[in-house]
Amino acid sequence: MSKRNQYLAYLFLVLLSVIWGSSFILIKWGLESLSSLQVGAIRILSASLFLSPIALFKLKKLNWQSGRLLLLIGMVGSLVPAFLFAIAQTEIQSSLTGVLNALTPLFVIIMGALFFNKQITKATFLGIVTGFAGSVALILGSANGGIGSVNAYALLVVLATIMYGINLNTIKYYLKNIDAITITSVSLLLVGPFAAAVLFSTDFVSRISTNPQAIEGLIYISALGVVGTAIALIIFNYMVKITDPVFASSVTYIIPIVAIIWGVLDGESIFSVQYFGIILILAGVWLANRSK
Repeated sequence: MSKRNQYLAYLFLVLLSVIWGSSFILIKWGLESLSSLQVGAIRILSASLFLSPIALFKLKKLNWQSGRLLLLIGMVGSLVPAFLFAIAQTEIQSSLTGVLNALTPLFVIIMGALFFNKQITKATFLGIVTGFAGSVALILGSANGGIGSVNAYALLVVLATIMYGINLNTIKYYLKNIDAITITSVSLLLVGPFAAAVLFSTDFVSRISTNPQAIEGLIYISALGVVGTAIALIIFNYMVKITDPVFASSVTYIIPIVAIIWGVLDGESIFSVQYFGIILILAGVWLANRSK
């Protein structure tokens, strides 16, 4: 790797960590004036519209089989997780959502083993078990810092990371011959109409026209869609190209730190049992990736 690419790689690493680590606080702020369905829909629709000029140009070069796979990618990699994260954050803190999102690399490994014939070593298995022990601590953590009942909303974030695991494996094994920008732009274009249908089936228009705060929320989530979904994916894919997947995956460790900082600055409290869960998740992701 040249010196120029090395500097770019570290710049992109910091930039992506800030962008993706800040996404959870933007969702939180958007939810102050918009419903969870509106937040999820605006996020995907804004990203879809932003990349639509590229997507329309790329779409005509694809066959029917590729189009079906890209629709699947759009669903499990973008559309459904956007709603799951928004719904989850109506009941759990943005900082903890950011930490649970770090389970994604573990589910990439698990989904690869279950459906794509990838082998799991003993060391990888240890990392997975450690990570899941941490997620259990967060899922069972109560508002006062003790152990409470299962938080079903935290499970929605786990479900989203499972979908990310399916998404990344599908791209790796079935879309090898399609470039990253095409995958990102076309998959978002294909799910854009679904997001629009959900958005305009709600009271979005009346809320925007009568509530000034809703306009502020629209700006937050649109920024999340354009910067945090569309532009960030392009940067990430370029970073993978000039470095390697191991270096690129290190963003996973920094995102939760940024999410926690934002959460604390916004008045969220993190208790000892939650810190314990955070450490276990990050340790588990590190062990699982180190053993590959």
